[in-house]
Amino acid sequence: MPEFYKINIAGVERELERFPVSDTLDIAAFILFNDVEITEKSSEALLKICPEFDVIFTAEAKSIPLAYEMARQSGKEYIIARKKLKVYMKNSIGVEVKSITTPEIQSLYLGEDAVNTLKGKRVLIVDDVISTGASLDAMVELAEKAGGNIVGKAAILAEGDAAKRDDIIFLEPLPLFFK
Repeated sequence: MPEFYKINIAGVERELERFPVSDTLDIAAFILFNDVEITEKSSEALLKICPEFDVIFTAEAKSIPLAYEMARQSGKEYIIARKKLKVYMKNSIGVEVKSITTPEIQSLYLGEDAVNTLKGKRVLIVDDVISTGASLDAMVELAEKAGGNIVGKAAILAEGDAAKRDDIIFLEPLPLFFK
């Protein structure tokens, strides 16, 4: 029988199912896809506490709904770092990342159009959950390679020790579950 963790995010309660990531550690899985209410409320709450920005920047894929909704509510642009190169991504740049939820090393890429959108702009990096910070670090590196000026790093949830960081903005802490 599955175990759950109850959380309140931007005034909305959810039960997150726990999943093992190793023999000694479980995480409570926060999946933003298909949860319009959490997406809308979290976006509104984050926009109230984030610094001024010109463009929102996120990585494919789970945080795309958040980036879209924050862009819609703020009237700003958003850019997505892709995990695979596409034929239309001319003069691309990329970085590698090792995430807690993905066993293999991944890459993040931006094409020339995305680079030009970020260049010289105040960039707000957003993610659904910040845990180890590896994905966040990769997005910072990629945004800086593109010439963006990072003004903030925000997430809906900060997992484990990430909740102790003073360089990120988040709505709620999310514990890790050690066995």
